[in-house]
Amino acid sequence: RHVPPPRRLRSGVSFGAEHFGEARCYVQGGLRKVRPYYFDFRTYCKGRWVGRSLAHVLGAEFRARPLAAFRAAARAGRLRLNGEPVRDLDTVLKNNDLIRNTVHRHEPPVTAQPIQILAEDDEVVVVDKPSSLPVHPCGRFRHNTVIFILGKEHNLTELHTIHRLDRMTSGVLMFAKTAEVSKRIDEQVRQRQLEKEYVCRVVGQFPEEEVVCEEPILVVSYKVGVCRVDPKGKSCKTVFQRLSYNGKTSVVRCLPYTGRTHQIRVHLQYLGHPIVNDPIYNMKAWGPERGKGGKIDKTDDELLEALVEEHRAKQSLDVLGISEEDWDPSAGSKDCGSSGDCGESVEPVNGDSCPAEDTKDLERGEIPTGVQSCDTNLGTLGNHQEGSSGEGSAGSVGEEGADEKDPLCPECRISRRDPSPRELVMYLHALRYKGAGFEYCSKMPPWAMEDWQE
Repeated sequence: RHVPPPRRLRSGVSFGAEHFGEARCYVQGGLRKVRPYYFDFRTYCKGRWVGRSLAHVLGAEFRARPLAAFRAAARAGRLRLNGEPVRDLDTVLKNNDLIRNTVHRHEPPVTAQPIQILAEDDEVVVVDKPSSLPVHPCGRFRHNTVIFILGKEHNLTELHTIHRLDRMTSGVLMFAKTAEVSKRIDEQVRQRQLEKEYVCRVVGQFPEEEVVCEEPILVVSYKVGVCRVDPKGKSCKTVFQRLSYNGKTSVVRCLPYTGRTHQIRVHLQYLGHPIVNDPIYNMKAWGPERGKGGKIDKTDDELLEALVEEHRAKQSLDVLGISEEDWDPSAGSKDCGSSGDCGESVEPVNGDSCPAEDTKDLERGEIPTGVQSCDTNLGTLGNHQEGSSGEGSAGSVGEEGADEKDPLCPECRISRRDPSPRELVMYLHALRYKGAGFEYCSKMPPWAMEDWQE
């Protein structure tokens, strides 16, 4: 059977009622939760896979799940090749082969704080994004994302991402309604005509005078989403100005002149004033100085292992956007597969909210980079019971999660504590976004008030 090559991706994000009906969302204990649901993940055969057996590819490049798990999926009819159930994992792959794996998907909870629409016209939608929400589907998140909530609860679809915020960063987030508007604002981005202003609360007494940091930033891990200052990194510039000091912590205005991943957070850590509750850059794993001045007495792999272990001990791996099944320390700091090909890793743009986009795990759901972007309609298995439950539901209050367990799902065998709403807030907020002909602002968050106390 001939399988056509992947179609060119659309510039907008297109999700409809069939996608919103995949799962049921509900609010419980200040958290927005998603009932587990069945979902298809797809990938076309890469050039380096041609001539290799399916078993070899699954074992070498999708290592977060053991090969036995894929054999069980094949026996259950959930692993398909070109639409047909896989009977033999020794099948040799050919060019344009389409692999599809059906999984029982669990999404981490996010804050139940609603998305506030700051402005809307024929060209743009501007929202105040709560902390803990990814901008678009990626990693373990799909329904608990800004794109899905806007489509499902506000009937705002076909949106184009203009800029992005880290998952844990709150504040002004702007979408274009048409490709033409998106292209026009993208040109302003390229010409550096946009002004972005953030506010944060940091540890200690930040200097009164303006501070400029131009230290280059290097990505340590795309999967976990960790960066650090390094001479081999990309050039960047952030200007800081203290707004207030309450005797313990300081509120600081941040003006990034470039858009590197985690730029503000990494520069503040380097200056010795990390964000008070930053779940990555204010952790003991960085050493007694918490990474001040770039002093880190660990290799990148040791640092990642220490960060994961620190969150594992707190049962807070969800804050990193990974699960136990996702974490494979043997993969190395840049998260390369055993094929040794890192050429397709993609750095998250402007501090992407889900650095796990390029994770290589067909069972957990992360799609290999270069096949489909996080903004793509991935397709859903619609004939499963849970996949069709709660059609069109915008979320009900106090509803319990699904009792039904999936025998092949490792997540169904794990009991995790819920994060508290307080754990899902980081004190970094996008306050203002200004360009040629527009300026959008949000309110100052409560934790940024001068008289605020922890």
